[in-house]
Amino acid sequence: MVQIFKTNVTNKKEAKLLAVILSNENPEYKINFDLDDCDNILRIENFEIANHKVIFCLERMGYTCEVLF
Repeated sequence: MVQIFKTNVTNKKEAKLLAVILSNENPEYKINFDLDDCDNILRIENFEIANHKVIFCLERMGYTCEVLF
C-alpha cells in the first residue's frame, strides 16, 4: 500500500529530519518527501499505514498534513 499526504514542509533538511522521526516511530514504513511537487508530498509505503499517527506526528512538530485520495 502507498499513502500520499499533502504537507506544508518546504525545506529539504526539515523533510529529512521528519522522515527520521517518522521512521523511528514506524520502522517498517518506507518514507520519502517530494518537495518539488506543489503539494509537498509525503509518500509512505507499507502493508498497513496508520494515517492518524502520521498526521499527528507532523502536526506535533508544527506542520500540516492531510491525506490525498
